[in-house]
Amino acid sequence: MELTNNTIPQESDPRDRKHFFFHATPLRKFSVAVLGSVSLLFMDKRVDGLEYFPLDGPVIVAANHVTNFDVFPMQLSLPRPIFYMGKAELFRNPLTDLVFRNLGAFPVSRDKKDPWAYNHALKVLAHGQTLGMFPEGTRSRGRGLGVAKTGVARLSIETGAPIVPMAITGSDHFFKRFPRRTRVTVKMLPPLLPNPGETALALTDRLMFSIASALPPEMRGVYSVLPKGFGG
Repeated sequence: MELTNNTIPQESDPRDRKHFFFHATPLRKFSVAVLGSVSLLFMDKRVDGLEYFPLDGPVIVAANHVTNFDVFPMQLSLPRPIFYMGKAELFRNPLTDLVFRNLGAFPVSRDKKDPWAYNHALKVLAHGQTLGMFPEGTRSRGRGLGVAKTGVARLSIETGAPIVPMAITGSDHFFKRFPRRTRVTVKMLPPLLPNPGETALALTDRLMFSIASALPPEMRGVYSVLPKGFGG
């Protein structure tokens, strides 16, 4: 698979002066190991479809987004480190900025288009890594899937990286029944590749209807009804 080197032109950005990692740092390895052990106390995790996830090469994992906790079952379900966008506010404190960068996160502005974040996502894929994204762009808070943005599809079309849809259920119940563990189900679906001439919007629809098919009806939101004649 050949990745393009195209990036969105951008002016000088202060984030360019910081060091971002494209490998699992010692802090990341330690944190994931500790989190994996601690999560056994509060999460009964079930993973299905892991065979659809490639063990090497660039890949985008795209999941529904109900709560801030979603990133934990997402990472703990995969054998490879995930690199992901985090809201810029998380990086304002110098200490949390350093920690999140070591954990593979990079900041994105949610108030406007952010060419720097898009270009950094391209770099993650160019390094043959796993890019984790939530196409909705924000949490649904139990209201069902919202209208997705096209960033995931554009990255896949530009780089040729496959998209592995992921459906997460149960993460919104964390700690509500403590000390009972919360059942969290993570289901991965067959990877999607852009069809010749396919638009970002069309690929986004394919992705979101794929995720919706693995969610209970009450979580499918705006993607609950498959349009007549939709190719899927």
